[in-house]
Amino acid sequence: MTAFDVLIVGAGHGGAQAAIALRQAKFSGTIGIVGEEPELPYERPPLSKDYLAGEKPFERLLIRPAAFWAERDIVFLTDKRVETVRSEAHEVALSDGQTVQYGKLIWAAGGAPRRLSCDGHDASGVHTVRTRGDVDRMMAELATVEHAVVVGGGYIGLEAAAVLVKLGKRVTLLEALDRILARVAGEPLSRFYEAEHRAHGVDVRLGVSVDHIEVANGRAAGVHLADGEPLGCDMVIVGIGIIPAIEPLRAAGAACSNGVDVDALCRTSLPDVFAIGDCAAHANDFARGAVIRLESVQNANDQANTVAKLIANGEAVPYHAVPWFWSNQYDLRLQTVGLSSGYDATVIRGDPASRSWSLIYLREGRVIALDCVNSVKDYVQGKALVVTGAVIAQDRLADADVPLKTLA
Repeated sequence: MTAFDVLIVGAGHGGAQAAIALRQAKFSGTIGIVGEEPELPYERPPLSKDYLAGEKPFERLLIRPAAFWAERDIVFLTDKRVETVRSEAHEVALSDGQTVQYGKLIWAAGGAPRRLSCDGHDASGVHTVRTRGDVDRMMAELATVEHAVVVGGGYIGLEAAAVLVKLGKRVTLLEALDRILARVAGEPLSRFYEAEHRAHGVDVRLGVSVDHIEVANGRAAGVHLADGEPLGCDMVIVGIGIIPAIEPLRAAGAACSNGVDVDALCRTSLPDVFAIGDCAAHANDFARGAVIRLESVQNANDQANTVAKLIANGEAVPYHAVPWFWSNQYDLRLQTVGLSSGYDATVIRGDPASRSWSLIYLREGRVIALDCVNSVKDYVQGKALVVTGAVIAQDRLADADVPLKTLA
């Protein structure tokens, strides 16, 4: 039977960083990583950006080259998934029938793309954007695609729409709510990006839902809206969030809510089992202690570091890291710091028409987050305001001629 001192489930950002951080902390035990894909760990965010656009080859997405892992005695079990966790026996059963024992288990399995549930949702030509394989399948079809329908006005959908337009495709984007980015951003940012996409030719439809996908010869041939309108198309891309991959832990008895519940040291309720990244529901200091999941590279990496310190050296340093995110669309670089949920006021800093501006979020007068569009200085300097919860007059925040660092 195969056994590892630390078994990591998931070969994404969090799983890779956990292994790296363990070795950096001089952990000398055996480390194994179970990954559902055949590839070594690679960066996910470029999939809907540079990689889909054909501007960055896959080799440049690798988090580390193959030699790096071999030199550090980190073993990969690829093309496998964990089917069962037997926490009392400290072992897992893999999809190939193999049983693997562990001393500590780090669950970094992320999640699976949420799919449409309507008729035709599983036809060829209906795609999600989560793995290299997902995007490779899309790219293989692009030569014959004239019109693509994107379902979902979040970052994945918007990034995919921007790339497809750049590749000369006609794009219709469908969003069920009354504005894009409604779940993650204030209305000024939503309307700014809506206008940008419209200006680039994207047909943005708001407040619409999909009734079914028309299928011809086994392939998606159109999307029918709930109001009866048919949209003929050659490809459908669905970007409506993820479902956290936690079922084996739930079945093993782990406490789960919107994800698997973890404490400040990323420990689950199962003995010697940790969870990090997209699937880990944790009380976040920057969300006023609310239990949330954060789907970001930052969160995955920082939680991995928390676990590695505890396992390697017994160093109990609670997870506390300011969240940050980014998105590239057209020539716009959006950088976000902090969490805007629960804001009660916003301040527009700079002129959106200049395409270099920031949206600052306040709660009870305190700065809690910034969305910075082509404004690196605001992003870098604004972090300190979020960390300290600075209270600053709105007219001063709005003055783009006053550097944020002078207001900290």
